[in-house]
Amino acid sequence: MDTIGDFLTIIRNASTAGNQSCVCPSSNIRAEIAKILKNEGYIRDFSVTKNEKGFNILTVNLKYVHNKQPAINSIKRISKPGCRIYFPYKEIPKVLGGYGTSILTTSKGLKTGNEARKEQLGGELLCQVS
Repeated sequence: MDTIGDFLTIIRNASTAGNQSCVCPSSNIRAEIAKILKNEGYIRDFSVTKNEKGFNILTVNLKYVHNKQPAINSIKRISKPGCRIYFPYKEIPKVLGGYGTSILTTSKGLKTGNEARKEQLGGELLCQVS
């Protein structure tokens, strides 16, 4: 199972459908990705709550801009469970010439491409958002 890929697909489908929010099972890495998306301005907010069975649920409130266009134009998984893709910090690709965001997992946790370059950290490129 690719839980990160499933999470990105849930967000992509919800924003394409024009939904205000989407819900999925929570995990630490999903919450960290949502935190980065919020800090970068791609989503309004997110919250982690417990459902009636006691499981953690992640709710993502999506963001829309002019004429109800989703703030996330493209969100795609790069490194997959069957084919991991790693980059040294000097070779981390820029998304849309620096207008998009890369999300990497590094030895110091999840970082954006810009943060990883500043801290000189390489890692696995999880996804790219624009």
